[in-house]
Amino acid sequence: MAEPRTFGDRLAATFATRGHLCVGIDPHAWLLEAWGLPDDATGLREFGLRVVEAAAGRIGIVKPQVAFFERHGSAGFAALERVVGAARSAGLLVIADAKRGDLGSTVDAYGQAWLTPGSPLEADAMTVNAYQGVGTLAGPIALAREAGKGLLVLAATSNAEALPTQTAILAPGGSNGGRAGRTVAAGIVDEVIGLNTTTAPDAAASPTVGSFGVVIGATVDPARFGIPLEAMAVAPATPVLAPGFGHQGAEFSGLRERYGAVAPFVIASSSRDVLSAGPSGISEALLRQAEELASCLG
Repeated sequence: MAEPRTFGDRLAATFATRGHLCVGIDPHAWLLEAWGLPDDATGLREFGLRVVEAAAGRIGIVKPQVAFFERHGSAGFAALERVVGAARSAGLLVIADAKRGDLGSTVDAYGQAWLTPGSPLEADAMTVNAYQGVGTLAGPIALAREAGKGLLVLAATSNAEALPTQTAILAPGGSNGGRAGRTVAAGIVDEVIGLNTTTAPDAAASPTVGSFGVVIGATVDPARFGIPLEAMAVAPATPVLAPGFGHQGAEFSGLRERYGAVAPFVIASSSRDVLSAGPSGISEALLRQAEELASCLG
């Protein structure tokens, strides 16, 4: 059986053909009301399917925020299954924004839920939390490699509460190896870079973009976190999921300056600015933002 095409391969192809814009599928209660939809599973499903319809053929990546579906229990998950399935059928890359993380068989099960081919919730990639160490993600990492999926590991987030933890200095010992003395965020990035460099058996076979990436908020100064942007850009490049464009204050015009050498591998996520355009305006909003982003990266 042929090796599955990697998430990194598909991401690179999407960058080349559909650009770098990612729209969040975030059915806030206030957005559902603004769209004239009920705050229930039916409303969630309709909202998500309309976003998928608007995105298909205009951009290449969507990011459903799992929490907004979870709040409606099993019916909410059923709606999410429909939305994720429709998005993948439309040729969109789907990043499940689940932020899962734990130990042993528990984190393995999280990976199986979101990354297993044929799973009701099958996505192309998922966000994960490595608070207990990147090494605890061994199960999802192995599954991602086997199934051609991706993982995006939280590294530097935009919320002020995270700053003391993510800029704390790593102590010697454990699995940190040579990363002692770097920030927690930089240590996570180092380990994810390592995952990408060991994906292919030799340099000639290495993909342009790795299947393992990191989350670095679009309003974050990577230098403050000691993040090695130059190293991230070395093939196979470590992709960055960058939430926070639009409503949270980040602008596409500042993307190259903020992310430096790794800017060509950034997944630029915009949610509320696009979704606030409503069902009649979302298609135009997506095209406008995609064109602006392409101009800034061109």
